[in-house]
Amino acid sequence: MTASSGFGGFRPYSPLSLKFRQARAVARLAAVQALYQMEVSGVGVEAVVREFLDHRFGGDLEGEQLAEADEGFFGDIVRGVVADQGAIDQAVVRRLAAGWKLDRLDATVRAILRAGAYELMFRPETPIEVVLDEYVELAGAFSDSKAAAFVNGALDGLAGDVRG
Repeated sequence: MTASSGFGGFRPYSPLSLKFRQARAVARLAAVQALYQMEVSGVGVEAVVREFLDHRFGGDLEGEQLAEADEGFFGDIVRGVVADQGAIDQAVVRRLAAGWKLDRLDATVRAILRAGAYELMFRPETPIEVVLDEYVELAGAFSDSKAAAFVNGALDGLAGDVRG
């Protein structure tokens, strides 16, 4: 039996598989961390991407093996946010309350919004619901329910702007 035969054509590493979804979730988390690190340290995109690829993926945390990351997806998000940051920031700012500026937001929330906006704007194959679920969950993990609700509202509005 080949990987694409049987089981209705389901492949072990298809977009529907648990392994694929976990690898993408780990990549999103790492992308947010990398974007945050770049902002607070001033390190360039290629240096941060290389650090993550060489030292942070495939390891363990307190003796527990981490899920594999989709390293290509990680690199695409981080490099894409940097390459298209002007357009991404404009799209995000349109979803902020009147008078608010992007630099007024917490750096982690900014990284989450930029990564989520990148996927909504430049990765149309990723369903809106997946983008919202993943980045809202990250916001809740890094901050509180208010930040998660804020990220949900901003990305949901942005999704309507760019995919509506």
